[in-house]
Order: sequence, then C-alpha cells, then structure tokens
Amino acid sequence: MTPLKFVPRVLRVASVLLAYRLDELVDAAHLFRPLKLLRPFLAKPRADVANLPRGARLRLALTELGPIFVKAGQVLSTRRDLVPGDIADELALLQDQVPPFPGAEARAIVERELKAPVTQLFARFDETPLASASIAQVHAALLPDGREVVVKVLRPGIDARIARDVALLHSLGELAQRWHPNADKIRPLDVVAEVEKMLENELDLQREGASASLLRRNFESGVDLYVPEVHWELTAERVLTLERVNGVSCDDIAAIDAAGVDRKTLAAKGVRVFYEQVFRDNFFHADAHPGNIWVDVTRSTEPRFIALDFGIMGSLPEADQYWLAQNFIALFERDYARIAQLHVDAGWMPNTVRMDELEAAVRTVCEPYFTRPLSQISLAELVVKLFQTARRFELTLQPQLILLQKTLLNIEGVGRMLDPDIDIWAVAHPVLKRILRERYSPRRTLREMRKRVPEWFHAAPQFPELIRDALRQVARGEQRRLADPLELAQRQETAHRQQRTIGAGLFGSALLVSATVLWTQAPQHGAWLPLGVAIAGLFSFIAGWPRR
Repeated sequence: MTPLKFVPRVLRVASVLLAYRLDELVDAAHLFRPLKLLRPFLAKPRADVANLPRGARLRLALTELGPIFVKAGQVLSTRRDLVPGDIADELALLQDQVPPFPGAEARAIVERELKAPVTQLFARFDETPLASASIAQVHAALLPDGREVVVKVLRPGIDARIARDVALLHSLGELAQRWHPNADKIRPLDVVAEVEKMLENELDLQREGASASLLRRNFESGVDLYVPEVHWELTAERVLTLERVNGVSCDDIAAIDAAGVDRKTLAAKGVRVFYEQVFRDNFFHADAHPGNIWVDVTRSTEPRFIALDFGIMGSLPEADQYWLAQNFIALFERDYARIAQLHVDAGWMPNTVRMDELEAAVRTVCEPYFTRPLSQISLAELVVKLFQTARRFELTLQPQLILLQKTLLNIEGVGRMLDPDIDIWAVAHPVLKRILRERYSPRRTLREMRKRVPEWFHAAPQFPELIRDALRQVARGEQRRLADPLELAQRQETAHRQQRTIGAGLFGSALLVSATVLWTQAPQHGAWLPLGVAIAGLFSFIAGWPRR
C-alpha cells in the first residue's frame, strides 16, 4: 500500500490527469475508488485541451508534473508493445527541458569534482548554459590550448530528488499493478524499473563518457559518423567534458539543402550506420532523435552524421543479436516459416506453440506490406506489428529488444525525412548480409578459437575429475533406483557405451585441440599438419560414437 507521506503527491498526480481530461486513466487505475465523494473538488477540467487527442493531453499533463514524469513518458514512448501507437507518438515528442540552475553553482561543482579552480582548468568557462535539462546542463568552455569544449554538469541535489520521485513512481506502479484491469499486459512495475535504471545511468557522467569513447572507437574513421572526443582529465562522475562540435539538426531540411548536402546519400548512410552499430559492433545509440543526431554541413560531397548525448546506449546478448539478424534476413526474403521457427529457437516463445498458426499469423501481417513498392514499406512499422502479433503467442521480449525497436523507428524516421523515397530494404539487406558474412565467417571463428586456447589449457586438468565425478553420481543414482536385474544390465551396458563415447570424445577433442595449438603456435609451417591432426580427431570421435 502507498505510504501516507505519498498520498498528497498521488492526489496531485490524479488532479493533473483529471484537469487534462484523462479521466479514463484515473478510473482504470481505481485510484479514487475510496475517494469518490472528493473527486469533484480535486480538479476542474481545462476547456483549452478538450479538442486535443488523448496522446497530446497526456504529454501536456506529464510535462506539468515535472522532469521525472517526462522521463517516464519518454520510456513509455519506447514501449509500443504496451501502449497504443497514437500515445507512443505523442510521448516521443516530450522535451526534457527545464529552467537552468545558476552558473556559479555549476562552476562550484566543476571545481569540487575536478579538484582544481576553473581558472586553472579552462581558459574560459561560460556560466550561461547552452542547454538545460532535468538531470544536467551544458556549458561552453575553452581549454588553455585554444580548443573549444562543452562541459556537462549534473544538477545539485538531483540524486535526492530522483530517489524521492522514483519512490513515488514505485508507489503509483504498485497501485496500478493492484487495481488496473490490464496490469498483466501493461506491467507497470517493469516500466518503473526501466525508468529507474535509465536515471541511474544518466546520473553517472563518467559512464556516459565511456559510452561516447567506445562509439568513437567503433567509427574511428569518422567518414559516416563523427563522435566528439572525451577529455578524460576533465571528466568525473558529475562532470563530463567533450569536444565541441558544430552542425545542424538532421530535421533542419532547409539548412541541409542550403549547404548543398546530398540528402539521398545521407539518408542511406544513416540506415547503414544503424545496422553497423547493432550487428557489427553490438553497441548502438538508443536515443537517436533529431536533437541528438546532427549533420556536418561542411562536408557537402561526403556528408556524415554527428552523434550527441550518450546517456542511453543499447546492446544485445550475443544470442539475441544472432537470432534477430537471422529474423531480419528471413523477413527480407519473405521466409515466414523460418521467422516462426527462429522465434521458437531463440526462446522468445514456448516450444509448445503451433508452428503452422504462428507462420500464418506472420504471413497475415507481412503480406499486405509486400503488395506495395519496396520504397513505401516501413520496416520499423512492420517489426512493431510483428512483435504485437507475436504477443498472442506468449512472446517474451527483453528490454534491449524493445529499445532496439524504438531506435529502428527513430532511424527510419530520420531516413525518410531526409529522403522520402528511400528504399530501406534495398539499403539494409546487403549491409546486413555483409556484416553477418564477416561476423560468422570461418576465419573469425578460428580467430576466436585462438583467443580461447589459453582458457582451454587452464581448464583441461579439471576435465578428467569432473567426468569421473559425474559418472560416479550417475552410477550411484541408477543403482539406488534399479531393482530389476535385466534393466540393471541394460543400464550398465548404456553406461559402458557412454564411457566409450566419452573416451573417444576426449581423445578426439585432444587431437582437435592439438591441431589448434599447432596452427596457433606455428602458423609458418602451413595448415596441412594441423588439418591432418584435426581430421584424425574427427574420425576418432565418429568411431567411438554408439551405433544404437
């Protein structure tokens, strides 16, 4: 139950929702079931929002409630599996902007965190901020060597305020979990957990700096994407100093055209950069709205993007990355049966699902899209509908996949804004196939094996003891359970056969490892000797495999 200290604030939230004519949200959560008589006195509906759609009214209400509720709305905008599309579209427009705090306080925080006077650290530090948000604000500065930088500073006392507001969100989430009729689908406590995790990450500017540094290294050439340099000597947990970059927002079409930038080339680069981040590097910018993606207009013949704000980054477990890539390939090739099978193989759905029904559902979603010209097909919209359809079959998605879904929507939106006729499929398909061909090539597999040879040798002495202990446990368990002599004899024969198989497997594996060592330690002698030893190991394993 909500602690009494939160009751006034809960009532404040409800009154704002009622003022913006969001009565259905209050009624659905049953917040006022015990307070029906007080409801007319809580808020008067605003006349100026009566004709606005519900998504716009919710966006305005969250803005009035404050920064943390804005963050919650931004997270909800990524959960298109939970909220209707019209609401998600409006919540994606939420702007995290609040009045700045005094520049003198920012200067004091910089000096405290970096343990030196600002006059010693910078040749100039502008106390008037360039931008201000709920978590931090950004100041322009000049290094002693003349390089321009921006300094991001956390708001004073933000930790305590976030802790207080997150506790309130938890209380509201518990109320919704208990009373909302669709709580099992909305999963309010999971949403609150996502908000809390995102806020924790944004409170550590050193973590954001590390994300920027990794993304910069992944695109070191800077041809397609430029990431500002992190000045680590001027960075701490509450202060982040980055190279100052110049560009225009990717939605400023007039400025891009005035600079003579080829928008078609730029749009194709944006799609390519997204797939490289996700499937080549497994590290992608997950807050890719136009405010965070700029265009370098100084390079009209070879345009590129500039990335900003690295507080929200995404990555996938290696297995999910593989299954997702295979799903995209199957989608490009319209192989609906494979899409259904991949969803089960990946563990996203129970293996009890009927494959023919799942395949039919996938076909029902996809076929209407393929009647259009490929340039008019929205891959992001199709993926969202596939996930929504799959929920009927007990689809279980990790937050990383949902974050990726939201990023795909953003990137495709940017691409179509720059080039309305872009063929997302024609751009993405070859890029994805090339990345997968390189990522799962035999050469890369052997390179990974080389790296793991020392680990295998370190663990090898433990294998015989582990196998012996496992066989002893199996034998003891079987002897305790068996009473029939014939069944006991059959089990003993099975155990002997397993031992022979394990022995052959160990011998064959030893030969395979030996081949790998020969190849890694003496590659100058060629591959014939390691290849011969590897083939001998394979035949040893096959010879020991039971025939029945």
